[in-house]
Amino acid sequence: MEFLTDPNMWAGFLTLTVLEIVLGIDNIIFISILAGKLPENQQAKARRLGLLGAMVTRIMLLFSLSWVMSLTQPFLTLPIIDHALSGRDLILVTGGLFLLWKSVKEIHEKIEGNEEEELLARRQVGFAATIGQIMVLDIVFSLDSVITAVGLVDQLPVMIAAVVISVAIMMAAATPVSNYVSKHPTMKMLALSFLLLIGVVLVGEGIGQHISKGYIYFAMAFAFGVEMLNARIRAIEERRKKDK
Repeated sequence: MEFLTDPNMWAGFLTLTVLEIVLGIDNIIFISILAGKLPENQQAKARRLGLLGAMVTRIMLLFSLSWVMSLTQPFLTLPIIDHALSGRDLILVTGGLFLLWKSVKEIHEKIEGNEEEELLARRQVGFAATIGQIMVLDIVFSLDSVITAVGLVDQLPVMIAAVVISVAIMMAAATPVSNYVSKHPTMKMLALSFLLLIGVVLVGEGIGQHISKGYIYFAMAFAFGVEMLNARIRAIEERRKKDK
């Protein structure tokens, strides 16, 4: 237990916890949007199960470190793009395509659908099917998270502790995030647009086109800040109209 007194270990632990939360932001948004398709009495349960599934998936992958790292070994070369595919690449491409399909479908429903159709779709969505979709994306999002953990820290207990704490924080934030996204349609469209962008990034990563996620998260934070200002302005204008 000497590593508990190592300042480098604590620095790595704090850094990894923050990174796990940052990497989990898109996971929270996706889970919130999918859970929002369920009846209200099932949404909180779906969010909790989705995030618990993410935690379990990450811990299982951490215990399978040798297998996880072997996923980065290429086994197939694509002559068209001159890139050697690995198991990780295939998972990223599959997950990215799934995220693209799901995001486009959700955006289409928001633009072309009406309130009655949305209520009907909500009644038709099964709880098990929703959890299944969440688990599929949990695997994709967890893979990058685990590889990041392996690159930062070499103590398995530290990795697991960082994952558990980050997921606990995400579970506490999931309901407020979900409520805010549900109350503000423009924010939901913004979230779906960024999920679409993340899908493109995942596919790009899978075929060897590296795109720094720092740009993505900066764009998300900037757009979110602008939308918060817009929401504030709309609220002020509504109060002025009521005062008149």
